[in-house]
Amino acid sequence: MKASRRSSAKKVQSLNPTKTISVEEDPTKASDALPLPLHLTNTVFFTLFFYVVYFLLSRWREKIRTSTPLSVLTFSDIVAILVFVASFIYLLGFFGIDFVQSLLLRPSTDVWDSEDGDEETEVLLPKEDARELPCGQALDCSLPPLPPPAPIVTAQKVFAQKPVTITTEEDEEIIKSIVAGTTPSYSLESKLGDCKRAAAIRREALQRLTGMSLSGLPLDGFDYDSILGQCCEMPVGYVQIPVGIAGPLLLNGREYSVPMATTEGCLVASTNRGCKAIHLSGGATSILLKDGMTRAPVVRFGTAKRAADLKLYLEDPGNFETLALVFNRSSRFGRLQGIKCAIAGKNLYLRFTCSTGDAMGMNMVSKGVQNVLDFLQTDFPDMDVIGISGNFCSDKKPAAVNWIEGRGKSVVCEAIIKGDVVRKVLKTSVESLVELNMLKNLTGSAMAGALGGFNAHASNIVTAVYIATGQDPAQNVESSHCITMMEAVNDGKDLHVSVTMPSIEVGTVGGGTQLASQSACLNLLGVKGASKESPGENSRTLATIVAGAVLAGELSLMSALAAGQLVKSHMKYNRSGKDVSKASS
Repeated sequence: MKASRRSSAKKVQSLNPTKTISVEEDPTKASDALPLPLHLTNTVFFTLFFYVVYFLLSRWREKIRTSTPLSVLTFSDIVAILVFVASFIYLLGFFGIDFVQSLLLRPSTDVWDSEDGDEETEVLLPKEDARELPCGQALDCSLPPLPPPAPIVTAQKVFAQKPVTITTEEDEEIIKSIVAGTTPSYSLESKLGDCKRAAAIRREALQRLTGMSLSGLPLDGFDYDSILGQCCEMPVGYVQIPVGIAGPLLLNGREYSVPMATTEGCLVASTNRGCKAIHLSGGATSILLKDGMTRAPVVRFGTAKRAADLKLYLEDPGNFETLALVFNRSSRFGRLQGIKCAIAGKNLYLRFTCSTGDAMGMNMVSKGVQNVLDFLQTDFPDMDVIGISGNFCSDKKPAAVNWIEGRGKSVVCEAIIKGDVVRKVLKTSVESLVELNMLKNLTGSAMAGALGGFNAHASNIVTAVYIATGQDPAQNVESSHCITMMEAVNDGKDLHVSVTMPSIEVGTVGGGTQLASQSACLNLLGVKGASKESPGENSRTLATIVAGAVLAGELSLMSALAAGQLVKSHMKYNRSGKDVSKASS
């Protein structure tokens, strides 16, 4: 019986595995414990499994047609579920154990070793340890030392500018095979079982293929296992983006230190000044108006009449309960809120809206939509599903439907800034801010034909907070839809300022939110992970914080423009007199 001995990837970058052979082997087979012969046992469980699957599907289809809740179970349903679980566990344990282990355990690093190399490293292990001294008294309780192989990369700090050096013969062979095109680069993680090592090898192969150096792109200091299969494919390093803190932002009676990841000088400082003005004036109030993610598939019929028939069916309130029951099966958090249809000839666009808990929810709503489309095929067999997304959603594109109907979280945030604060902190006047906002954010944006862009720079703050907290940066397109309003109040002495943002798309679980750095920023805001008390509360709070930060940023930039300080501020904070090229070398 052979056993592969591997060391921790965190302690040693690369270790050639050593095969071991035990002195004694047990001939007993696991199948000897079965009451029936192995082939008969397999046949019984196969038959039970497929029979109960067919029975349960038939029962559930009948319940859906009769609008009976799926949670209502008869005795036969309970028995079928128990049989299903038992047969599934047996089949998984008998046939799927190797597959499960391949997912849970990383394959050994000897996948590239030749048979000759394996034979040379075989070692006989005795059944019991021959050491006499207990571990606490022995000077050295470790196993006989292995010849130390050269590491995959040279030791370097996160900020080191030296290129990664591949030193082992095994890694060199892999690099040559990638350059020659015989080994696909994307398969390194699955073949090596070491994500850091795969990134280093891919990086070196890329440098040889392109003839370009990646010495300024860090490799060390990042957990590449955390992004495997969910955040980034074929990594060769990571980009450093500084994170600054604006605040404290006093919002709804609570203070927040807002993390902002950006390379634009003056942005954090400007937002911080806006937070100060809000704090000195008693804080801001942020209200959530709506919470619902959308997905809009496009379907086609043979005639416009058939498309209209489906539109009328979906918009009939009497059918909503049935459709919601089908939709909600996709998740315990996804709950259908409504369906809005738009027809274009024979084509029909179905805009589904649903709550998604603390997740941003694109995958959740997509699964629910697929369930409904499958259900509709029964009564509308001539329906041709062209695409699960028909751009009527609308995702990552400026669209009037998001500006009017909203998408994700719809939030309005307001504050009354005292006249003294406007003069002493913002260095301008209430009258100047009101006039500039009307001519710039309202009239100027209208002249430009802006769509949701009636603001000074909402996308600056949205993107910086999104990157820091692990959101999808591409969704700043619709999330930055914002109209900034300013007017004089209290006999013209004070300033009322507000931002209305109908489509802030954020989540606190899933995607990049689980990465260490982004998770730390969410933790700083007190919204890390899913809310245990009220599902969805953390993501809703994050949306209000985004709106509050935008309010601070709008207030400060508009004041700088009104006071003529914009150029001066950027020359001070966004220009460096330091020779960066010399500093890096």
